Amino acid sequence: MTATRRPLTRDELAPLARAALGPARTLTAVARLRGGSKKGVYRLFLDDGSTAVAYVWDPAEDYWDAAPADPRDSFSHASGLDLFTAAHDRLTALGIRTPRLLFADRSHTHLPSDVAVVEDVRGGSLEDLLHRDPEAAEGPLRELAEALRTLHAHPAPRHGKVAVVDNGGSAHGGSCEQVVLERALADLAEAAARDPRLAAVREALYDRLHALAETVRPRSRIGLVHGELGPDHVLVDEHGHPALIDIEGLLYFDAEWEHVFLRQRFHDDYAALRAEGLDEDRLRLYRLAMHLSLVAGPLRLLDGDFPDPEFMRAIAEHSVGQTLTLLEHPVP
Repeated sequence: MTATRRPLTRDELAPLARAALGPARTLTAVARLRGGSKKGVYRLFLDDGSTAVAYVWDPAEDYWDAAPADPRDSFSHASGLDLFTAAHDRLTALGIRTPRLLFADRSHTHLPSDVAVVEDVRGGSLEDLLHRDPEAAEGPLRELAEALRTLHAHPAPRHGKVAVVDNGGSAHGGSCEQVVLERALADLAEAAARDPRLAAVREALYDRLHALAETVRPRSRIGLVHGELGPDHVLVDEHGHPALIDIEGLLYFDAEWEHVFLRQRFHDDYAALRAEGLDEDRLRLYRLAMHLSLVAGPLRLLDGDFPDPEFMRAIAEHSVGQTLTLLEHPVP
């Protein structure tokens, strides 16, 4: 665990701002934005009243304190400039709105880290808009649903992170459902070691995961998914259009994996994003797998110094309850 973390200062970010935005404007202030657990996200304030956002990938900014990840693992730690630029390029090519990339640099010339600077989408998150003005959120929700249809319909030769597959590589593992099962079994082992309620039913959960996986029929066609698309990962621009953020985990995979997460995060508003033709057997397996992941991951993060531990505890506690409910009363 990193012993002491502090946000970067204006003086430290000034060389990056100058390189990205030009010498005609001066950086006057910076603010580290809340929510980022894998990278530092800083709003840059310029003397002409404009703003931009800097992404900083550095161990000191990563609360997961994760070891170097294998990008060929579809669910490995999704952090880094290469993953970001590959995802940005793919989304842009498909016409999916994401903050425009202004500058990217891995030379460590301006900071001792990989960095990118993107446009600042200042309309707030879709999550905030849904709470503040549900009627105003209807338009962005409709556009998000259309963007998801575009993503999920985009074919891929094989599953894996965009940065891997678009460069001709292959991910580890066989089918999407096999990858999910293997990950779920690892999450079950970790979650059971951390929570006695899951430890007490570990064998039953192990059997349930295998039983659900056995019902899934083979499939050859997959598409693009964001992977962690909650309303907090969608910004709304000044024209009311949605823009996807935290895109490093973009991967080619089953749309059912996306929809399980969407349903969990959007709650009643998921109705606007619902899709036809989803495989119910995959949904059942992926739903249980997702909740096990949302126990193991947050509890692992709590080993470190994440600044909002109660938020992570609440996620883990909710998912323990959902896991036990799915075990006792499987969703048909």
